[in-house]
Amino acid sequence: MNPKYMKIVEEIKQQLTNGDLVAGHKLPSVRQLSEKFSCSKNTVIKAYSELEKEHLIYAIPQSGYYIVNEFKLPDDQPDVIDFLSAGPDKHLLPYIEFQHCLNQAIEKYKEEIFTYSDQQGLHSLRTEIVKNLQISQVFTEPDRVVIVSGSQQAIHLLTALPFPNGKKNILIEQPTYFGMIASLEINQVTTFGIELSMNGIDLEHLEYIFKNNDIKFFYVIPRFHNPLGHSYTNSEKKKIVQLANKYDVYIVEDDFLGELECDKKADPFFAFDTSGRVIYIQSFSKVFLPGLRIASVVLPKIMINSFLRYKFSSDFNSPVLSQGALDIYLKSGMYHSHLKKIKEVYFHKIHLLKSACEQLLPEGTQFTKPDSGFYLSIYLPDHISAKKLALLLSEQQILIDDTGRMFLSDFNKDNLIRLCISQVHDHQIKYGIEKISQTITVLDNKKSYHLNKNLTHLNRPPYNQK
Repeated sequence: MNPKYMKIVEEIKQQLTNGDLVAGHKLPSVRQLSEKFSCSKNTVIKAYSELEKEHLIYAIPQSGYYIVNEFKLPDDQPDVIDFLSAGPDKHLLPYIEFQHCLNQAIEKYKEEIFTYSDQQGLHSLRTEIVKNLQISQVFTEPDRVVIVSGSQQAIHLLTALPFPNGKKNILIEQPTYFGMIASLEINQVTTFGIELSMNGIDLEHLEYIFKNNDIKFFYVIPRFHNPLGHSYTNSEKKKIVQLANKYDVYIVEDDFLGELECDKKADPFFAFDTSGRVIYIQSFSKVFLPGLRIASVVLPKIMINSFLRYKFSSDFNSPVLSQGALDIYLKSGMYHSHLKKIKEVYFHKIHLLKSACEQLLPEGTQFTKPDSGFYLSIYLPDHISAKKLALLLSEQQILIDDTGRMFLSDFNKDNLIRLCISQVHDHQIKYGIEKISQTITVLDNKKSYHLNKNLTHLNRPPYNQK
């Protein structure tokens, strides 16, 4: 016999299926349902918790529970399995809560958010961001924070900006975020690469590059790397900062998924910097609302004026209405509730993905094993093309990234694919990996067949030889 909380779950699902409940609909209060089902409030809370895990409802503090989206029973074979798109899970976007904050921002700031504002960003928002960053072990002050229109703007400006060390060249991990590579190409910057794996980078080689190649800054993604999912250890971060100090190199730390960190002892590069050499970028795009176009960059004081001058040539100030609403959202405490929820969801999805890869991927493949975040990558056998695999899978309505755009030409590999878990449902993950595995096997068998055929032809004696 089903426990009572499951009866509540099943009734709500039935109302969703029948169309009696629709997106945005507010559910009965815990007290109302406890009276209706003659059960304790804890039983109702457990039922709502189960529905939250399935992303069917969400809670707004001091308001109640709401329907996330129209209910749809999972298909055995979903139409599209999207391991490609890298935006946040659409079911986790806090639309209604943030709508309240937008309305409050208009009321609170009035004309201030519809006229030109402080080019560095609303001071109240910068103050809240400083408080928020302390949780990530980033201790700074509002005067060192600049609000930018997404982390991509910060990356693009820093790529072109003259640095206090007077150097010209830039070092990046290989592979890395394709937006960084695009900015380097547009700004025509001489770029060096250093190979990254789940074992990290070769620190001796890093020192050689720092010493001999006039490096302005080293661009790093410290946690849940795009595309590998790699995270540096604290000892690696400390050593890299020491090398940067020794050879007068800056570090641009793009910690865009840092707030998904579950290890409380894991610190950013910024925490090991004592000389103002680490530039820290935090984005709200992947963990919150990408449409806000809000990120923050913590700069050395010596670079603030120069950075703002370059930013002025791009836009006078970042969206002020978004800044005001985000300020209110951070002050309310809702942001930390949101983070707690999404950390659990993405941690769970990555665990499901790693488990499916462990069970289903064929011999000859290897996969990265991130602790959380959005990304996991699969290394294919050298003779299998990632581009060809992506094409064949797209014909089966399974979308993956072949990662070609994430490499400099000297490092380019066509045997790495990236999977992103943010847009896939739990029930799609194992099926998707099964199809990926089957397609890899098909390509492997075809390659082996053609290779054996060619070898047979080469070993065949001439026709006139007895």
